[in-house]
Amino acid sequence: MSADHRSGPRRRGDALVSAILTATIEELSEHGYAGVTMDAVAQRAGASKASLYRRWETRAALVMDAVYRLVPDPTDLPDTGGLRGDLLAALGQVATTLDGPAGSALRGMLAEALPEREGMHDLRARSRGRNRELMAEVLRRAVLRGEIMADAVVPTRLEVGAALLRNHLLFHGDPLDDAALTAIIDDVLLPLFRTPPHRPGHPLGVGEAS
Repeated sequence: MSADHRSGPRRRGDALVSAILTATIEELSEHGYAGVTMDAVAQRAGASKASLYRRWETRAALVMDAVYRLVPDPTDLPDTGGLRGDLLAALGQVATTLDGPAGSALRGMLAEALPEREGMHDLRARSRGRNRELMAEVLRRAVLRGEIMADAVVPTRLEVGAALLRNHLLFHGDPLDDAALTAIIDDVLLPLFRTPPHRPGHPLGVGEAS
């Protein structure tokens, strides 16, 4: 764990972290999750292995932080003027992300975590819910436009779109094409969000103007 691959000026703080996370994504792209090692990341980033372990105790923790940079930011989501268009834009971005290094990382981390309950607990704990935030933003706009009722937006429904994309990735292993994405939106999500919940829930503030 003492390997030191530093060369040139010594970097610290955000500059060092950014270099390490970028190197992690590049390793994922070239070798997949199974091929990512702390030493290879340190070498590519021109950093010491110790600097990685000071910030990330495990390879999975490092990869999750790196992949998080690839997940679409809700504030960058284009406003298409309608719920269906916004869903296509949002889930299209998620599908594109899963078709790259993030998808490789997800498959690898799940395979690694599934055999042990502690591993799954750690994986859930590190998940930051960005896809849920993306869906919440789409639905907030739809409520403000009057396309859906605020009480149709409950926490469990925010998970459905991304869960279907992950299911496709894990069990089919190929990119989600436009026809499959459209079917998820037209056959599942639009009917779901246009139907009041069985039990009234909290609309997560999506009815409030920003």
